[in-house]
Amino acid sequence: MLTEVQIREQMGERLLAAQSRWGRTRLRLQVHWKRWSWNLVTGLAYFIKRLFDIGVSVAALILLAPVYLMIAALVKLDGGPVFFRQSRYGLHGREFQMLKYRSMVVDAEARLKDLLAHNEKAEGITFKMKDDPRITRVGRILRKTSLDELPQFWNVLKGEMSIVGPRPPVRREVELYEQRHRRRFNVKPGITCLWQVGERHGGWLEIGDRNTIDFEEQVGLDVRYIESQSFTKDVWLLLKTIPAILFGKGA
Repeated sequence: MLTEVQIREQMGERLLAAQSRWGRTRLRLQVHWKRWSWNLVTGLAYFIKRLFDIGVSVAALILLAPVYLMIAALVKLDGGPVFFRQSRYGLHGREFQMLKYRSMVVDAEARLKDLLAHNEKAEGITFKMKDDPRITRVGRILRKTSLDELPQFWNVLKGEMSIVGPRPPVRREVELYEQRHRRRFNVKPGITCLWQVGERHGGWLEIGDRNTIDFEEQVGLDVRYIESQSFTKDVWLLLKTIPAILFGKGA
């Protein structure tokens, strides 16, 4: 191990070397190399993630086509339009139209302000109500099974969303955000994420009830995902989403 004196001597030698023309050139080359290497690594990671998103969304849209048609028919019989489009905020805070199967009455957004007093989420940013009167009969089944989220594979294919990432917030939520909450906008929003499957402690087999996770913990889990995301983690979270839905952890 180098002593403090040796470390200072080495730093002095490097500073002296940097004063020469060759020293300055070598320093610039080192900086450019590190920057290029970082851009290459991050660019490759984004490319792989995008390929994964496209592959999964195309497969889902094709293989689940009969399910899409069946759900569309049931929603239509329940009255009103099949799809529900809602403004959400994604990467860098950009607004986009997120698709869902309609699970609520047509005027659900207008009736929300009358129900805010019954919000089960103490922090008041997100909204949750156990027996929400706006949900339709078919909608209750769709929400219980998360089938209302299936159209979002189209948002993924368009590049507005990713398979895995923080859930995209609505305007009312964003208006209540503090600066630390905006770290969610550093990546594309996703269909599933850590708190969607109830992974609170980092266990690979951990699946919990997302309804017990408050907003601040959701943000903390989203930030943890952003700082440690990987292709392997994305694949595993997608696989964990299936049992989370089957066991009712996402209801």
